[in-house]
Amino acid sequence: MSPPEKTSGIKVLASNKKAYHDYHILDTVEAGMVLTGTEIKSARLGRVNLRDAYVLIRNGEAWLLSAHIAPYTHGNRENHEPRRERKLLLHRRQINRLVGKVNERGYTIVPLRMYLRHNRAKIEIALVRGKREYDKRQAIAKRDAERDLQRSLKHYD
Repeated sequence: MSPPEKTSGIKVLASNKKAYHDYHILDTVEAGMVLTGTEIKSARLGRVNLRDAYVLIRNGEAWLLSAHIAPYTHGNRENHEPRRERKLLLHRRQINRLVGKVNERGYTIVPLRMYLRHNRAKIEIALVRGKREYDKRQAIAKRDAERDLQRSLKHYD
């Protein structure tokens, strides 16, 4: 852990890099999660995959779907289901705002990263709009150009 992470009390457990590639991130929100004992133990070991996960708002509650938290290796027969639906803890205002934007403009809600803040499991969710194929190509070209520029600057130093 780097010193800034240690002072802020954040330990990143999983990151959804695919979301940054496939979507334009418009707004982010931090949410708590309802986890079972074996889920949090497995998550602390970093055995979390958010790649295909998304958030669905149903009956005024936010749910995280398709997130994979591997079964705890030292668990017993009461071990959790790896891809079960997990409830997210958000304020009513936040849920209403997200519902409004998803219904009105056709946006999607996806998780960006899962982390521990002061020993509480949190997930950063984002309101996103899908990128077109040419947007992805432009992003890759821009990243490559910046990398080449940094290499050339480093070479001259």
